[in-house]
Amino acid sequence: MSAARVSGTRVHLFNLHPSAGSRHTQKRLGRGRSSGLGKTSGRGHKGQKARSGNGKPKAGFEGGQTTISKLFPKKGFTNSINGKTYAPVNLDRIAYWIEQGRLTSSPENPITAKELVLSGCIHNAHDGVKLLGDGAQHLKVPIHITPSRASRSAVEAVEKLGGTVYCRYYNRLSLYDCVKGRTDRIDAAPTRRQDIEWYTSWKKRGYLAPESIAKMPIVQERWRQLSEQLTRFRSEEFAKAKR
Repeated sequence: MSAARVSGTRVHLFNLHPSAGSRHTQKRLGRGRSSGLGKTSGRGHKGQKARSGNGKPKAGFEGGQTTISKLFPKKGFTNSINGKTYAPVNLDRIAYWIEQGRLTSSPENPITAKELVLSGCIHNAHDGVKLLGDGAQHLKVPIHITPSRASRSAVEAVEKLGGTVYCRYYNRLSLYDCVKGRTDRIDAAPTRRQDIEWYTSWKKRGYLAPESIAKMPIVQERWRQLSEQLTRFRSEEFAKAKR
């Protein structure tokens, strides 16, 4: 509060000034020894902390010696270029949504990322949906679901009640079409070796596995062709090199 307001006088530009104690005089260094901040200017004598530009070392700095983070060997790595982030959904959450009537499924109309997002079961599909088996004891009715990935415990719990799980491949564009309900574009097909091995494996419940093609109630003709083409390498024989 300014002095003009305290005294009750009229406020003018000439009688305005900062409140008492709100501003401090800047510390002036190097003005002679008698000032108390001369010579080394409060930095002590020689040393690392007395040098300019060294306000505070970064986290993990150990005085110049080899840090502990560099002493331990590093094994493995995560390739973020090809990595994917899946939206996890557990069986207990799906069971609760079914009890509330917010989710329904049938062999002809399985649960996809579209139904999970629109019902609020998940908030973002990211790069796909991964079905997890936590809370399997709360699932009382058979469900039919088509995620991008599924854990082994989740598949066993769903199939134990008579439901079905078929993992389907999505890239960013096809997942967008699935969530938005667009059917005017052709679905993407797996191209990387890792994806081909996953979605053509019946153990993983891939939708391009020959067993899945035979058991799914609705199968696109393109899926049949992809299944034949992508699983052909398993029965092919290659000539051995002559020595």
